[in-house]
Amino acid sequence: MDKKKVVVGMSGGVDSSVAAYLLKEQGYEVVGVTMRLWQEDSREGTGKECCSLSAVEDARRVCGMLGLPFYVMNFEGDFKRYVVDYFVEEYIRGRTPNPCIACNRYVKWESLLRRAMEIGADYIATGHYARVRKRENGRYAVAASKTARKDQTYALYSLTQEQLMRTLMPVGEYTKEEIRAIAERIGLKVALKPDSQEICFIPDHDHAAFIERMAAGKVPGSGNFVTADGVVLGQHEGITHYTIGQRKGLNLAMGHPVFISEIRPDTNEVVIGGHEDVFAREFMAGDIQYMGVPQVDPGSRFLVKIRYAHQGAMAALYPEGDGRVRFVFDEPQRAITPGQAAVFYEDGCVAGGGVILR
Repeated sequence: MDKKKVVVGMSGGVDSSVAAYLLKEQGYEVVGVTMRLWQEDSREGTGKECCSLSAVEDARRVCGMLGLPFYVMNFEGDFKRYVVDYFVEEYIRGRTPNPCIACNRYVKWESLLRRAMEIGADYIATGHYARVRKRENGRYAVAASKTARKDQTYALYSLTQEQLMRTLMPVGEYTKEEIRAIAERIGLKVALKPDSQEICFIPDHDHAAFIERMAAGKVPGSGNFVTADGVVLGQHEGITHYTIGQRKGLNLAMGHPVFISEIRPDTNEVVIGGHEDVFAREFMAGDIQYMGVPQVDPGSRFLVKIRYAHQGAMAALYPEGDGRVRFVFDEPQRAITPGQAAVFYEDGCVAGGGVILR
């Protein structure tokens, strides 16, 4: 029987490099691919830019060491359309998007999988800390990795059944420390390469300046900080500078801690409140994607995460039609933020998720 062929998305980091090694050891025919996604103001050598030249060369060297074919594939058009433009538009609308989720859904899986199938591959693989599981109900889902500290399932909730059937995630069976140890043992120079922590296409962390560059003339300018009932407290720099729950950088001398509780793009206002004003029990999410379950019955209970670093909390879900679901937590949660994802879990597997609306 011919060996199964797998295309590994390689970022030049230790996780995807070891993923390629593990799959080769398991008997797969492995092809390494680095996706060219974004090159605005790219400066070779920092190691932080999205698909920088240094990252490409790191991936190329790893494939050379492992004896694997290596290619660079251009997905800049898809990345700009589905990730960058979406990111900019969401902030202008007063929401806080998660670009990694959009990238996973439309680029790292949809676009890469399509290209992989065109060259005769059976699977794609990544260095994500997650595992693909087939549940007793017959559906595929992503499950937590061996190490909860590096779990990346939250950003993968929108993958389809067809994509999951053709996805391998070998790194999910190991801890980060074990992955680095494997890399050192086989002599990979990327063994100790630090993880990227920022949005890959904004390495200087200044997302407001990036949005201004990308949408000059369309970005709302300064406006009013207001209380919930409309009392003006001061001037803000523009709604793209802020997110729900934010405390730092407001430059408001109120005599007590204050937080952003709401962003009103229609009136260009940022609402300021106290600590209690950033807590809520209920919210609505739209564009619901089901993964480990085919649907949810009214009142079904799940563990729900409302941001990547959220530990998760129990909530009841109530479908509202039009791809929307109302979430009701047992206990109030802090900073439920429009634009972020709400991902719900059952038995350690992603059951589904959607985008927080309000």
